[in-house]
Amino acid sequence: MKLLVTGGAGFIGGNFIHHYMGRHPQDMIVCLDKLTYAGNMETLASVWNNRNFRFVKGDIADQPFIMSLFQHENFDMVVNFAAESHVDRSILDPGIFLQTNVMGTGVLLDASRAWGVKRFHQVSTDEVYGDLPLDRPELLFTEETPLHASSPYSASKAAADLLVLAYHRTYGLPVTISRCSNNYGPYHFPEKLIPLVIVNALNDKELPVYGTGENVRDWLYVEDHCRAIDVVLHEGREGEVYNIGGRNERTNLEVVKEIVKVLGKPESLITFVADRKGHDKRYAIDPSKMERELGWKPETNFEQGIQRTIVWYLENRPWWENILTGEYQEYYARMYAAR
Repeated sequence: MKLLVTGGAGFIGGNFIHHYMGRHPQDMIVCLDKLTYAGNMETLASVWNNRNFRFVKGDIADQPFIMSLFQHENFDMVVNFAAESHVDRSILDPGIFLQTNVMGTGVLLDASRAWGVKRFHQVSTDEVYGDLPLDRPELLFTEETPLHASSPYSASKAAADLLVLAYHRTYGLPVTISRCSNNYGPYHFPEKLIPLVIVNALNDKELPVYGTGENVRDWLYVEDHCRAIDVVLHEGREGEVYNIGGRNERTNLEVVKEIVKVLGKPESLITFVADRKGHDKRYAIDPSKMERELGWKPETNFEQGIQRTIVWYLENRPWWENILTGEYQEYYARMYAAR
């Protein structure tokens, strides 16, 4: 089996490559990544010399390049992690989100049709559903919840999802989609809440929290997410959407306070900042379909996951320190120079 994993030098994509190569050592993975600011080749250092791994630098929205790659490689499966994903950045510059998340997905779908891919899996987000009220804890996102995106980022992901499903219905392309809640864990680029707070706390810097910190997210440990995608790839029904959640709802303020407690830092580092425009109040995934149909369940509760995440950041300081200095962007050149 040969897989194309797009966005594999990013947070979730990189973790998925580590997971998949450990579980399926006989399969071949080609990792495609444009290496924008959040793509980090150091995340893939441990698999770089594996004979069943190959890295290709490129843009999923570059149609001639993608068509040539598919023709040459003859992929069995495509797992599309490649996306611009930071909400704040989408508010400042929506165009790149439309280009990568919508047009790029369209290019991959066309190539998958042309070269007979057996499964195209789109990695999406719970943000396509919009948000839920804070005073209705019984409400959860299901696969039947209408799409109601709030930001340019989530709108671009919703558009991509609809395009994927349209290619299934119109052309019979074998597709699946997974929509996950907020991920956390190793190799998380330090602009998102949890890694930002860990890194700032270790450096005794202020810990910024939007608004009053009451916004609620369902937190999913990244390894649990990777297991779920693996199951959907091999056992999921074509044309289906699967919600993947951690059943670990926390307010942003609770998350920050838990990190501060584990690190032994003072809560006085917490600083409240102006809220994000259109900030969604609450995300909460119902993963019952995954549990019922595919036998997957999240195995990591938040207390366990945050402990493991903090330990990883403590034991892998060079990884995130290189990001803070910008040196991680030189890693790709160093790796190729050594070949």
